[in-house]
Order: sequence, then structure tokens, then C-alpha cells
Amino acid sequence: MNDLHPELTAELRAIEEGLMDPALRHDPDRVAQMLAPEFTEFGASGTVFDRAAIVAALAAEGTPLGRRMRQFRLRALGPDMALTTCRVTRSDGRETLRSSVWQKRDGRWLMVFHQGTEAAGADEGTS
Repeated sequence: MNDLHPELTAELRAIEEGLMDPALRHDPDRVAQMLAPEFTEFGASGTVFDRAAIVAALAAEGTPLGRRMRQFRLRALGPDMALTTCRVTRSDGRETLRSSVWQKRDGRWLMVFHQGTEAAGADEGTS
């Protein structure tokens, strides 16, 4: 599916990778600018976050662990909507499956929804 939208895939991958950058995660204004006002996250911990809660949680995060993204995939849901999925492995070995819904508004992509789920097996469901 990535082959159908290579430029969009690269653009959204770069934005998602940016959200793993500790400098960005600790900057509440920058994070808030990337999230839609109605943003919702279902965290891997089972916690549900709205926009304000995730902005605050990331700003208060201690020294974040390193993260590596792989198997990034994009599915266009419409002309201005996309679903991205990937696997993220933290430096402590914890691996999550992640999905995000993005919507283009006023010329820029905003994350509307995100879910992180603990990965059950190596590459299951993402290859």
C-alpha cells in the first residue's frame, strides 16, 4: 500500500518519527500543534488520553527511552485522511503495535486518533 502513496507515506512517517524525539515530546506547544482538538489515544497501558492529557503526560515524561520504528505502513482512507501502522521497539525491549489516524486540515496533517498495543509476537500482524 505504501507504493501507491510514496510521498504521503514519507511525510507521515517523518511526522510520526518526530513524535518519538525527546525534544519534541517535551515541548507542549509543538505536540499540541500536531494533534487535532478532538484527539484521543488508547495507550498501551490501557489508559485513554485526550489531547490535553497526552500533551501533559509527554511534557512530564522523564528521560524517554530510545525508540525504533519499523514496518511503517500507510492506508489512504480518503483524500485528506490516512491510517498509519507500525511497530515500535523501545531501548528496554518493549515492543508495541501502533496505529494512527491522520486528517489534513488547513494544509497540514493532524493526528486525530492513536493506539498503542503491546506486541504479542515478533512481527505478528504487521508484515
